[in-house]
Amino acid sequence: MRSLWSQTSNKAVNMEVFIKIYKTGGDLLIAVCDKDLLGKRFMFNDIMFEVKESFYGGEKKDIEEIRSILEKATILNLVGNETVKKCIEWGFIKKENVIKIGETVHAQMVKV
Repeated sequence: MRSLWSQTSNKAVNMEVFIKIYKTGGDLLIAVCDKDLLGKRFMFNDIMFEVKESFYGGEKKDIEEIRSILEKATILNLVGNETVKKCIEWGFIKKENVIKIGETVHAQMVKV
């Protein structure tokens, strides 16, 4: 099986993402997606996964700017190869907890 990120170079690239923050009860849910995925739909078996603007379409930021924001999260919802790759690198999620949905990847983290 080919690596999820085998085509990604190590060059320093300004990767933009959308980030949206939700405060609910005692939790801080943060949704992040690669910029180019907002509004797209992906199939996973018979299930359609939509990267809805209403959920993910918050502020557009450079991915390197969001690390300190993500550190405060109790719940993360992540979509996109670059977003998920960076969150693995930063230690927010483990590679084995990532699922492939069509041409992209998705991961969640919950602190208990």
